[in-house]
Amino acid sequence: MPPRRSPPSLWRKVGRIFVTGLLTVLPVFATIYFTVWLLSNMEVFFGKQVLFVIPDEWYRTGMGLVVAVVVVFAVGVLMHAILFRQLFGWAEWVLLEIPLVRSVYAALRDLLGLFADHKEPSLQVVALSLPGNLRVLGFVTRADFSDAPPGLARPDEVAVYLPMSYQIGGYTVFAPKSALTPVNMSREDAMKFILTAGLKSASPGIEPPGESKRP
Repeated sequence: MPPRRSPPSLWRKVGRIFVTGLLTVLPVFATIYFTVWLLSNMEVFFGKQVLFVIPDEWYRTGMGLVVAVVVVFAVGVLMHAILFRQLFGWAEWVLLEIPLVRSVYAALRDLLGLFADHKEPSLQVVALSLPGNLRVLGFVTRADFSDAPPGLARPDEVAVYLPMSYQIGGYTVFAPKSALTPVNMSREDAMKFILTAGLKSASPGIEPPGESKRP
């Protein structure tokens, strides 16, 4: 007759409850902290610009955020104008000519472009087949290498970006089109899936499958 398992101690139960609470509160706290940090910096930056045009005693908290929203919306509207797009393209060309700024700006622009609402097939979500019947989720970032150095990619290859889970970074690989399988998933959902290692969010009160409640 197998020995009976002793019931979990009080401290073990308390530890499980604390961990459950921590895993519930931590993402919420981190999200609130990042949101407050971002809004505070926007308020400070744009608030200083407001103080250039109005007296200090007229300023009220929140004016900087209002100006930030108006500026972002105005840029979005102006980007539909051909003249403004040409001016923005010239400014972007200047940024890309500065060595250090070029690396940072180009990387951020291309990364944020993964979440933009574009329809280009060269930004589709794909599953890259690997030896051993394995697959990796990634993004096709380039299919045309006519402006790239000769020999960088073969005629049947495309560039695929493979982000890493739980950190900012990843690998760019050149893979044949035959090794790619299109995935019917938005870029935002795919990036979220990769960054969280495919974890499915669930209520803290629901136990994972196979876990039975113990007294």
